[in-house]
Amino acid sequence: MSADMVIGAWVAVGFSLCMYSFLYKDNPFFKFGEHVFVGISIGYLLTITYYQVMTNKLYIPMMQQRKWWLVIPTFLGLLLLARFIPSIAWLSRISFAFLLGVSSGVAIPRQISSFILKQVEGTLKPVVTVSAGEVAWITLAGVNALLILIGVVSVLFYFFFSLEHTGGVRRVARVGIYFLMVSFGAAFGYTVMARMSLLIGRFDDLMLYASASYGYATPLLLIVMIVGLVWWERGRSSSKNPLSRMGEG
Repeated sequence: MSADMVIGAWVAVGFSLCMYSFLYKDNPFFKFGEHVFVGISIGYLLTITYYQVMTNKLYIPMMQQRKWWLVIPTFLGLLLLARFIPSIAWLSRISFAFLLGVSSGVAIPRQISSFILKQVEGTLKPVVTVSAGEVAWITLAGVNALLILIGVVSVLFYFFFSLEHTGGVRRVARVGIYFLMVSFGAAFGYTVMARMSLLIGRFDDLMLYASASYGYATPLLLIVMIVGLVWWERGRSSSKNPLSRMGEG
C-alpha cells in the first residue's frame, strides 16, 4: 500500500467523521470540516474557472488563433466587476441584461418543449389500440395512457380556482390530490434512496479503511474524535457553571 493511498484514507476518514459528528450536535469538528470543505470547493471552482475560461476560452483563442471578436464577451465579463464600484455600478446592468436575455432565449424553448409539449404529447396517447380491425381494450400501454390522462386532468382541476370546488369538481380535484401525493412521495422516496446509497458507500469506505492496510484509520480517528468531544463538552460545562469559576477565583 502506497503512502499516498494511506494518507488519502486518513484524510477521508477524518473529514467523514467530522461531518457525521453533527449528528451529536454542532461542534468544533463539524465546523472545521465544513469550513475546509467550503474553502476547498471555492478554491477549486476559481482554479477551474481561471484555466477553462481565462486561458482556454479567451487567452489561447485570442493570442494564438486570432479570434479578436472574443474581446466583446471579455468586456461584458469585466463590466460585471463594476458592481464593486458604486459610482459605476450601473454599467453591470448591461452584462446582466445580456446574460438574462441569452439565458431566457435558450432556456424557455427547452422548458416549453420538455414540460409542456412532452406532457401534452403523453396525455394525448391513445387509450385503446386497433390491430387488424380488432380493438384491444386492455393493454399495459392503454392503462398507462389512461392513468396519465386522469392524473393530468384531475390535477388541473385541483389548481383551477375560478370554479368553486363543490360537487363533481370537488371529486375530480380530490383525485388530483391523490396523484399529487403519489408524485411527491415518489420524488421524496427517490431522494431518500439516493442519499442512502451515498451513506452506504461512505460506510463501505470507512469499513475498508478500518483494516491494517490503511493503518486502522477509522477506529483510531473515531477514538480521537470521541475523546475530543468529551474534552470539549467538559470545557463547555465548566465555563457555564458559575460555582466552578468562583472556586477558581
